[in-house]
Amino acid sequence: MEAKSENKGMWKYGSQWEEELLLLKAIIDKTELTETIKWGGTVYVYDKKNVVGIGGFKDYFALWFFNGVFLKDEKKKLINAQEEVTKSLRQWRFASKDEINEKVILEYIKEAIENEKQGKVIKPSKKEAIVSELLNKEMTQNPALKEAFEKFSPYKQYEFLEYIETAKQEKTKISRIEKVLPMILANVGLNDKYR
Repeated sequence: MEAKSENKGMWKYGSQWEEELLLLKAIIDKTELTETIKWGGTVYVYDKKNVVGIGGFKDYFALWFFNGVFLKDEKKKLINAQEEVTKSLRQWRFASKDEINEKVILEYIKEAIENEKQGKVIKPSKKEAIVSELLNKEMTQNPALKEAFEKFSPYKQYEFLEYIETAKQEKTKISRIEKVLPMILANVGLNDKYR
């Protein structure tokens, strides 16, 4: 059994903050959120939507708000752990249980629940459609290819188009098309072998 507890990844420090995390849980239990386990950690949901998570890390334990970007954060508690990468997630870090203020934590969580009820979320940015003249030409000449291509999900179609069109030179585009044609006809997605 020893090996299993070794491999907890980001949750491996949970035990060092056991008392603190139980305190946070007791506070969150006073709200209408439901406790679940996702990605090996404790996550609280409202109407199946992730609202807040808790966890212990090496130097701190934290609450994170999945749509924290919408919180007013008047007390300036929240940080974006990965600027440029994280759009909506915000963390509130604690170094000791003395920093836990139940009243303020509940205010933040209630605001987060309210935002969830109002459907405040960042919509994923739509990928621009890509058109490949070369592939279109091939499909015009070969109806079976067109039919095979249309069987793929829009996402997989996008992967093929992106693969072809990100080539800088025409000859590379042509060699990429030659590579993907048999895959399309065999109904094999570009990245299926990695999925």
